[in-house]
Amino acid sequence: MIDAGASVEVFEEIDSTNLEARRRAEGGAYGPVWLLANQQSAGRGRRGRAWVSFEGNLFATYLFETARPPAEVALLGFAAGIAIAETMDAFGVSGVGLKWPNDVLIGGAKAAGILIDSGSGPDGRIWAALGLGVNVAVAPRALDQATTSVREKLPRGAELPSANVFFAGLRPRLETWADRLDHEGFEPLRRAWLARAHGLGGAARVLQGAEAIEGAIAGLSPRGELELDTASGRRLIAAGDVLIANVA
Repeated sequence: MIDAGASVEVFEEIDSTNLEARRRAEGGAYGPVWLLANQQSAGRGRRGRAWVSFEGNLFATYLFETARPPAEVALLGFAAGIAIAETMDAFGVSGVGLKWPNDVLIGGAKAAGILIDSGSGPDGRIWAALGLGVNVAVAPRALDQATTSVREKLPRGAELPSANVFFAGLRPRLETWADRLDHEGFEPLRRAWLARAHGLGGAARVLQGAEAIEGAIAGLSPRGELELDTASGRRLIAAGDVLIANVA
């Protein structure tokens, strides 16, 4: 699903790389293309939340046409999480974990988010956009969760990568995981994700609208659902916000 030959376009400032991807697709241009921005004025995360955008951080969206079912496209989010985590490892950051469904954490604090959009173009063709936001240089504060950045977690004396350098390390890792997903299925990616799963075995609360489901995180299903052990048995969670007890 990730084309290694896709072009890259960089914007000095834009409202949102995901919004730009949507505009292009709704105009009949499906990529594949990587859209990067040095600054965003209207970035957003899951469920319409604002994504605070600071210069020096990575804002990237991969736009592509697809015939895959939405459930398969959604698995790219796990590939992106692993690729971001491996890139952080490569720059010397330790303690990188993954929180279902789309957060990358360092020491329990959010350092990156992933968002997948999709829709149909004017000719009925289906498009998808994989959006990545990584706190490379700066972490936003005053959010509803702890945040951090690569800069804050680098080893003493290590050089901070620019957003473009971070992307250069991330892209081939994402391409590799996407290729494995295409040819080997979800299981290798599932195992790699579980090896970094934050809160595995611990207490959690999943918010689905007005409903709150409490239990212990048991794993990740073969379809990418969160496995939650509750008082009434195991639940498979396809969507929701996960609050993990005692996040560092």
